[in-house]
Amino acid sequence: MHVPLTTADFCYRARTVHAERLGAIDEAGFSGELGRLTYGELMLRCDGMVRALDRMGIAPGDRIAIISPNATKLLIALYATTGTGRILVPINFRLTAEEAQYIVEDSGASLLLVDPELDERLASVTGPRRIVLDGEADAELFAPADDALEWAPVAEEAPATINYTSGTTAAPKGVILTHRSHWLNATAVGWGFGLAEGDRYLHTLPIFHVNGWGLPLACAALGVPQIIQREVRGPEILRRVDDEAITLLCGAAPVAATIEQAAQALRAAGRPVPGDGTTRMVSGGAPTPAAVIEQFEHATGWEMIHAYGLTETGPVLTANRVLPSEGLSPRDRAERLAAAGAPLLGVRLAVDEEGEVLARTAKAMDGYWNKLDVSEAAIRDGWFITGDGGTFEDGVLRITDRKKDVIVTGGENVSSLQVEAVLYQHPDIVDAAIIGVPHERWGETPKALVVLRHGATFDEQAIIAHCKQHLAGFKCPTSVEQRDDLPRTATGKVQKFVLRQPYWP
Repeated sequence: MHVPLTTADFCYRARTVHAERLGAIDEAGFSGELGRLTYGELMLRCDGMVRALDRMGIAPGDRIAIISPNATKLLIALYATTGTGRILVPINFRLTAEEAQYIVEDSGASLLLVDPELDERLASVTGPRRIVLDGEADAELFAPADDALEWAPVAEEAPATINYTSGTTAAPKGVILTHRSHWLNATAVGWGFGLAEGDRYLHTLPIFHVNGWGLPLACAALGVPQIIQREVRGPEILRRVDDEAITLLCGAAPVAATIEQAAQALRAAGRPVPGDGTTRMVSGGAPTPAAVIEQFEHATGWEMIHAYGLTETGPVLTANRVLPSEGLSPRDRAERLAAAGAPLLGVRLAVDEEGEVLARTAKAMDGYWNKLDVSEAAIRDGWFITGDGGTFEDGVLRITDRKKDVIVTGGENVSSLQVEAVLYQHPDIVDAAIIGVPHERWGETPKALVVLRHGATFDEQAIIAHCKQHLAGFKCPTSVEQRDDLPRTATGKVQKFVLRQPYWP
């Protein structure tokens, strides 16, 4: 008997096994919020949305675009849309109106849903039908059904979502992820992150970003309460961890940084840090240097887990967890955790002769939406070409750099990640990026762009001297600039092409 693997499986288990458990807690105080819902109540609202979509004539295979910060309605849209064969297109709410409009049009969305706090800024973004999620215009769409609805079967190879890449180098591409991809990723991630029925999950990771890495589905299957965080602010995150007994959250390096700073402030005031000894955080989106991991774990008392992947690979490929019971020193723990980690179940990894990481997994994308030629170019002999340089030894993957970010100075290759890891060891630096800039003799030379801790004094020569203590001379920055912040994508990746532009006419 062949039964397809679909996102509806996670919803069915949530409503059947965990109906009485707390399902979601919306952040209070914004227009259209839904308060606290059990999984049973959450799934009845999914049924209500399915019936409303039927009445609107939006059929399986149609695309529904949604632009929203984290919200319970975004969870409902993910469950109800994909579970019944429609295709969800989650859009980065930080994009400009022009960028968002491109995605709506490129995906051919039949319906556009917009968070009320974004309505004015994105007023020019339109679709065949546009609904604001303010609790009034969308009342019919999110009203709970009177009774449970039997969802029609969906093929596992059918598209479930189209997730647009962050566009670090060019226009975003729509990555088609099937039901099979979602099912396998959510299962593998649940195991890899140690998700269990006793956990309580805080949505600090944007749900629009590759569907919250699969945690919304994994949590539903296990009856794990999902607490919504709309905006990333360290003190507020710590408050929610305390109030809701949070045991797990995910995010990129900037999220970890704001939590660390808030935790340091609490300790300086002689107050305990919520979650000390009980909370774990998964860091992903961009490699996290060992120094940052060590500082984070020391300040918070939390356990950090490292993950690596790409939108095209479903997305998570590896997880790196070093259990406290292993008894390593904080520095040795951090060095181990800085690696991308071991492949998740169903993932195979390799490194080609040029040092580029290749991945093979059953949960990888079905291709790029409307871009068959680009889809074929991304696959070589059944392996996805990641664009990352790395090593894979003894079952552990280490990322050395994005191929396009390697600096070639005087014929020598310099890994920007290696130099950045040294910069993060400097006590005054909280964020850093290394780029190549033109040089008459060497072709290009490393340049450091740094963000300092509050109250620190910028000293270019001292930063260069710090690097020379740890690196060969040709790898060290020949100049350093102070910045207030660094441009990043929603996934936490520094947009180095933006940083390079002023230096390369």
